[in-house]
Amino acid sequence: MNGSNFFEYTIQILPQLLEGMSFTIQMTVVSLVLALIVGIVSCMFTISKIKVLNWIAAIYLSVIRGTPLMVQAFFIYFGITSALDIRISAFTASIIVLCLNAGAYLSEIFRSGIMAVNKGQMEAARSLGLPHGVAMRKVVLPQAIRIVIPSVVNQFIITLKDTSILSVIGCAELMRQGSQIVARNFRSFETYAVIAIMYYIMITILTKVAKIIERRLAK
Repeated sequence: MNGSNFFEYTIQILPQLLEGMSFTIQMTVVSLVLALIVGIVSCMFTISKIKVLNWIAAIYLSVIRGTPLMVQAFFIYFGITSALDIRISAFTASIIVLCLNAGAYLSEIFRSGIMAVNKGQMEAARSLGLPHGVAMRKVVLPQAIRIVIPSVVNQFIITLKDTSILSVIGCAELMRQGSQIVARNFRSFETYAVIAIMYYIMITILTKVAKIIERRLAK
């Protein structure tokens, strides 16, 4: 295989891979937006003084962190849909799986960030007459966000990589499109090399953007 042949082959398969890349980006963005919400809610449940909320969060975190992503994908896409006799698209199932999975890990990241903020900050805010919720939102959370940015970015990258696993349920993301190409022409080395480069580019861009945000928040 020479360079010119590899370049020509890349141009040939690029449209289909770009379609898969578009699906991958959509899945990542939508699932991470929802995961942030799930993570924050789960975190609030975890640190709440209401025992029932603690139990709900503990069960959710235990189940998600204790089972592989692929098992979760099969359970949601095949198991739950079969049990409830409903049909959802592979894309929707993928969003649900990634959202629940990333949300669990983000919950623990947020909790550790809140715990890292000096307790005196909350006490000082309460002494000024701020309600607990307002003090948490205005005083504690802004400091916690600065602490957890690197860990959150790392989770974003992990979620982007995890989209490749969801090809097993037929979601037409980048890895699935690559597998279909290989099934037609058996040129696995060149195809997966291009896919690896595309993932590398996406992750590099995400990392660069995250560093810019981190620097701005640090000011």
